[in-house]
Amino acid sequence: MFPLKDNVPTRSFPVVTVALIATNFAVWIFYQLPNLDRSVVEYAYQPCEVVSSCPPGAAVGHSWPVTAFTSMFMHGSWLHIIGNMLFLWIFGNNVEDAMGRVRFLVFYLASGFVAIAAQTVVTLAAGTNTDAAVPTLGASGAVSGVLGAYLVLLPFARVLTLVFVLLLEVPGAALIAAAALGQTPPVEALPAALILLVGLGIVISSAGDELEPGIAAD
Repeated sequence: MFPLKDNVPTRSFPVVTVALIATNFAVWIFYQLPNLDRSVVEYAYQPCEVVSSCPPGAAVGHSWPVTAFTSMFMHGSWLHIIGNMLFLWIFGNNVEDAMGRVRFLVFYLASGFVAIAAQTVVTLAAGTNTDAAVPTLGASGAVSGVLGAYLVLLPFARVLTLVFVLLLEVPGAALIAAAALGQTPPVEALPAALILLVGLGIVISSAGDELEPGIAAD
């Protein structure tokens, strides 16, 4: 399923949402793409730095208070950034409209920091020092917070969604009947709650797909 737009109009132009999307793409295109490895070394977040448990030579780049912020605007692949920004565009504008621009920006950043903190706690508690040294980057935590806020604020909204056709074996008679009745529309208006659940899955899975080896996505 590919969400296109929801059915909830906004009262004003989503300045913060657009600015966040533009910033993420600017960082990806102009800073990361020319030298992805260098960008990760310099500004990706490493959980081990919080407790100074990084293996010798593993702690590189800026200190963790800096990278905890900068890593939220970095990505590991085109799929990673497009997935995050698509859902931020569709759902962020309504959350910004409901919260107001300043509160939305604070909420977005706070969601990112909470996600990083949670990942840090889990990694340090359950992983090795080597695991905790793996660079972490991505806006997935902040975007997931926006999706959660949308679900709370607009639980009954509907989202115009492109439903991709699955390759399945079906009875010929059923297929012919469906075609005759015109029951194979490519676009449906689906409940926002369903799309948000799918969106969380896409955001998480896209964060882990097509990343460079040794990079963890948030």
